[in-house]
Amino acid sequence: QVQLVESGGGLVQAGGSLRLSCAASGRTFSGYAMGWFRQAPGKEREFVAGISWSSGATYYIDPVKGRFTISRDNAKNTVYLQMNSLKPEDTAVYYCAADRRLRPANKPEFYDYWGQGTQVTVSS
Repeated sequence: QVQLVESGGGLVQAGGSLRLSCAASGRTFSGYAMGWFRQAPGKEREFVAGISWSSGATYYIDPVKGRFTISRDNAKNTVYLQMNSLKPEDTAVYYCAADRRLRPANKPEFYDYWGQGTQVTVSS
């Protein structure tokens, strides 16, 4: 069992930055790909970014490319999402998730563990 806890959300003005963290505890998340998802009110949960376990390869959806950066510190069992140049349309609850495969999937049904989510609100 892996427990995931997100932190770092908050209220920020458009153009600002936030850094989300996701700390894993319990069973090590060694070997797990990690993903960040978000869900805005009335919308489905969508993949935002993912990072492979072994290669560290990263994946992003087009709307966040060049603005968001996903990274992981395996020694600390922590994954991060640096979000810059935030826009009001980035407003959502952000979730981290662990996928026991090596490469992160872009659909939530493939993930095995989820955090509780952290709210990100970007004001215009």
